[in-house]
Amino acid sequence: MRKTLLAIAIGAALGGCAAVGPDYQRPVVEAPTNWQMDIQQANNLANTRWWEQFQDPVLDNLIQTALQENKDVQIAAARVEEYMGRYGVTRSAQLPQVGADADAARIRSSENGASPATNPNPIDTYEVNLGVSFELDLWGKLRRATEAARADLLANEEARRTVILTLVSQVASSYLQLLDYDARLSITRATLATRRESMRINRLRFQVGLTSEMDYQQAVAEYQNAAVQVPALEQQIAQQGNAINVLLGRNPGPITHSNDMLKHLTLPQIPGGLPSDLLERRPDIRQAEQQLIAANAQIGVAKAAFFPSISLTGALGTASADFSDLFKGPSRTWQFAGQLTQPIFTGGALTGQLQVAEAVQKQALLNYQQVIQTAFSEVDNNLVAVVKLQQLLGDEQAQIKALARYLELANLRYKNGYSDYLTVVDAERNLYTAQLQYAQDYASLFIAMVNLYKAMGGGWVKEAEQMTVGASQPEAS
Repeated sequence: MRKTLLAIAIGAALGGCAAVGPDYQRPVVEAPTNWQMDIQQANNLANTRWWEQFQDPVLDNLIQTALQENKDVQIAAARVEEYMGRYGVTRSAQLPQVGADADAARIRSSENGASPATNPNPIDTYEVNLGVSFELDLWGKLRRATEAARADLLANEEARRTVILTLVSQVASSYLQLLDYDARLSITRATLATRRESMRINRLRFQVGLTSEMDYQQAVAEYQNAAVQVPALEQQIAQQGNAINVLLGRNPGPITHSNDMLKHLTLPQIPGGLPSDLLERRPDIRQAEQQLIAANAQIGVAKAAFFPSISLTGALGTASADFSDLFKGPSRTWQFAGQLTQPIFTGGALTGQLQVAEAVQKQALLNYQQVIQTAFSEVDNNLVAVVKLQQLLGDEQAQIKALARYLELANLRYKNGYSDYLTVVDAERNLYTAQLQYAQDYASLFIAMVNLYKAMGGGWVKEAEQMTVGASQPEAS
């Protein structure tokens, strides 16, 4: 047994030889030197839960509930646990495998057979064995497989973080969309009240002969045009609430929140950072890199299959026909063996496996490059959207102010007989449309900010994921 242990120790030392296959090196990435738009430095926001900057406690509670109850997050966490187990299974192949067995039997042989049974008949047998087996990892096959398994584990951990990042962004965007529908409903109801009063006045004017029936019916039509928008918006609000509940892992139902909350939200600052920061911050980029690392390691596994495989086995035990003698010196047994396996002809199977591994690595490399390019584009697009929407809202505010004044003047001219009612109708329509557009664009600005944080990789992910249930962390090495 001492010789067996010595051989295993020698094998372990030999296993430290360089592994075949390419060692991973991060590909050179051509990153933009800066974004198209100048942005203020707000790096201190990178490690905070950015959604709290909206200063809306309803949104805070929704996101906390989603992180705890959302099924996609729970599935992603369970998948990490699965790959942690896979990593443990793969890594175990690098270590000696030790097992023990014991058996007892009572055997009777035929006395009429070709070889008559010896006395005594039947006989008892007792046996206890301790076995050790170990594969020498001379070419690094097992180490490369472990490297690939660890990269798969880390890739799934990054995938979990991507799920969290996406979930928080979806909840925030969906909630902002709900507030947008609420704002438009409030504008529509206010417009409806104004047109109801206009319809009442025109009815009175028609009854006393101060205006034609055409003007009265025009007022009725405009009132009904606003009225039909109310149930449509109420339907959108209900459906949006159900969509948010799905993200929260809850059954359908309304989302309790304050009306006109969109007006009271605080616009977060634009997060700072250079394009190169995305390589470290976005979990989908880190996931793609871990997939590349795994594919790169699998090339080494495929190459190692061309070389001999050497395994050592050893056994130490006792055997006796009498249980009382089982652990005495003469009952001791031992065995030591070595096995070498060298593939000679496999019909191209090994070459095919290597070709597959190299092709998968190439795909992973291209995917890594594509993910990075997509990330750069998403950040730039959302950054432009935030800046341009802020400019657009300023212009729309001036437009609404001018249209409100135009409506006021149109009403005065109509009441004094200097213009027809159609002028008032056009003025009301234009103001109503501009108000709706402003509410929609105002919500779009906040949603663009959400998308920008998501595109920037949200440095808040590590803090946010602590709020999830069942989250597992991979080993650091």
